Amino acid sequence: MSARKRISAEKRKEARKEVSFAVLKNVPSSPRKMRYVADMIRGMEVFKALGVLKFSNKEASAKVEKLLLSAISNWEQKNDRKAETGELFIKTISVDEGTTLKRLRTAPQGRGHRIRKRSNHVTIVVDRINKEEQEQN
Repeated sequence: MSARKRISAEKRKEARKEVSFAVLKNVPSSPRKMRYVADMIRGMEVFKALGVLKFSNKEASAKVEKLLLSAISNWEQKNDRKAETGELFIKTISVDEGTTLKRLRTAPQGRGHRIRKRSNHVTIVVDRINKEEQEQN
């Protein structure tokens, strides 16, 4: 590894230490369905987002709810205290495409149609709402 790459890798590593996040990989649902749930809670306060996810009818919402609880727990672990209501919000939530399993379904007249079983990766980053105000004081 060259010096330039090592320096930039160390900078990325240091930046990740200050951020609390959680990653869920290889979720067996299409990224399109997961993005619908992610768009519902993007930018919300975390406890409000948990309420929205709890009463959503989407199957993906249960997985995102569990991931959000993990992100909150990670934040609490890094800061050595419990999160209070109105303190944390979802800074970013991203849904990326994972691996696609390619399968065949039988079709009429001896043919076969391709079935694509998609998966996705979800990343949630949580942060404090008034972080800028705390740094100035």
